[in-house]
Amino acid sequence: MISSTTAHKKVIQSILGILFWLAAWQAIYFIVQNDILVPAPLEVFSLLGELILVKSFWSSIFFTIFRVFAGIFLAVVLGTVLGISSGLNRFLYELIAPLVVAVKSTPIMSFIIVALVWFGSGNVPIFICFLIAFPIIWTNIWEGINNVDIKLLEMAKVFQVSRFKILTSIYLPQIKPYFISGFLTIIGLGWKATVTAEVISHPVHAIGSGLYNARVSINTVALFAWTLAIIGISLLIEKTLIYLLEKSQGSQGRKIDNAG
Repeated sequence: MISSTTAHKKVIQSILGILFWLAAWQAIYFIVQNDILVPAPLEVFSLLGELILVKSFWSSIFFTIFRVFAGIFLAVVLGTVLGISSGLNRFLYELIAPLVVAVKSTPIMSFIIVALVWFGSGNVPIFICFLIAFPIIWTNIWEGINNVDIKLLEMAKVFQVSRFKILTSIYLPQIKPYFISGFLTIIGLGWKATVTAEVISHPVHAIGSGLYNARVSINTVALFAWTLAIIGISLLIEKTLIYLLEKSQGSQGRKIDNAG
C-alpha cells in the first residue's frame, strides 16, 4: 500500500514538473513575442502531432535508433573484451589507456569531420556513437576488474580453481554493477552523439536531418517539435532499459531465494 502511494506521488510530481515547465515556456513566448526565437507550445505540439502521422518521420526515428544501438553494441562488445583483458594484463592497459585518453580529450566535432572523409553519411553517426561509448565501457570494466576482492582470488588459487571458473564466478559478478552503470550512461550520451553526428552528416533518414532541415529553413516550430521527439524517445528508451534491468535483477534474486 505504501509503495503504491509512493508511486502515485512520484507520478503526480512528474506531471506537476512538466506542467510547470510548459507554463514557463508559454510565459517566455508571451514575453518574447517572436515566433522565430520562441514558438508557441501549442504550435509545436500541433506540428509534432502532424509529424507522427507521416511515414518519413518514423523512418527517421527507426534509422536513428538503429545507429544508436549499432554504435553502442560495438562499444559494449569491444569495450568489455578489452576492459577485461586490460584489467588482467598490465601491458595491454598501458597500450590502450593513451588511446582512451585521446578519444576523451578530442572534441566530438573533430571526429565527425574526419569520419565524413572515411565513411558514408549513414555510417558516421554509428562511428561517433561508438567513439563516445567505448571509453566509458572500457573504463568501467577495467575498474570493476581492479576492484575484485583479492581474498576471493587467493582462495581460488588455493583450491586450484580453473581460470575460466575464476572469470565466470568471480570476475563477471564483480564487474556487473560497473557494466550496468556504464551501459546506462552511454545510452544517453550515445543518443546525443548520434543525433549530433546526423545533424552534421545529415543522412537521408535521420532525426538529425530533420533538425538540420528545420535550421536551414529557419523553422523554429519544426526545430522544437523534433527536439521534443528526441527527448521523448530518449526518455522512453532509457526508462525501458532501466525497467528491464531492474526486472532481470529482481527475477535473479527470486531464483536465488527459491534455490535457498
